[in-house]
Amino acid sequence: MPTKGSPPAEAGLRPLSTRSVVLSLLLGSHPPQMPVRELVRVVEPFGISSATLRVALTRMVASGDLRRLDSTYRLSDRLLERQRRQDAALDPRTRAWDGDWEIVVITATGRGAAERAQLRADLAALRLAELREGVWTRPANLVRSWPGHLAPLVQRWTGRPDQPAAELAETLWDLQSWAGTGHALLSACTGADRPADRFAVIAAMFRHLLTDPVLPGPLLPPDWPAPALRAAHAGYQDQLTGRARIAT
Repeated sequence: MPTKGSPPAEAGLRPLSTRSVVLSLLLGSHPPQMPVRELVRVVEPFGISSATLRVALTRMVASGDLRRLDSTYRLSDRLLERQRRQDAALDPRTRAWDGDWEIVVITATGRGAAERAQLRADLAALRLAELREGVWTRPANLVRSWPGHLAPLVQRWTGRPDQPAAELAETLWDLQSWAGTGHALLSACTGADRPADRFAVIAAMFRHLLTDPVLPGPLLPPDWPAPALRAAHAGYQDQLTGRARIAT
């Protein structure tokens, strides 16, 4: 049984690493850069020493995660794109829903297993769900650009199902399970006393929000935790980056 204040097993927490702390800090910063002296002070509450941090920074520059200019570290171009995706994931744009659904049919053939898996991952990242093999759908309530590389691979329509929308949503997404994990994360965040534990919970919140279907309100179960998760994540990032500004 978990001890008091420890995160529940269903929260899906992962071990803390110096790299994950640095990336979380810079991905949440605008602009995404920070002098090394600030990083040293901000990561200290996580039990990360200056020597450990400097080794990690050197490795992250070598691997292409970061760029270094004098004593300042900045996200690489590759991770700047990740930051843009993260910002969009945390604050998805929606519009009033009129009952239409997006329908996406995969038309590409002769692709290898890795390519098929990547296409499925791309469609899931667009918050679509697979109705049957090769057919993906969701309510047409999201405002987002469609990746150009997917255009030759699929055909897209909008339409309205005969099945009641709420019933269809329940077959496409395990909403009760998603909500249960979300509430567990909120509870774990409240009970996390150590900075490292709180960081791990917030990171798990972000991963969970990436799988939020962002459905119209009428299709969601009561007490849907996504808004509270987004507020908790945003508040933590503000606190973390604010701590860095105070440290200058």
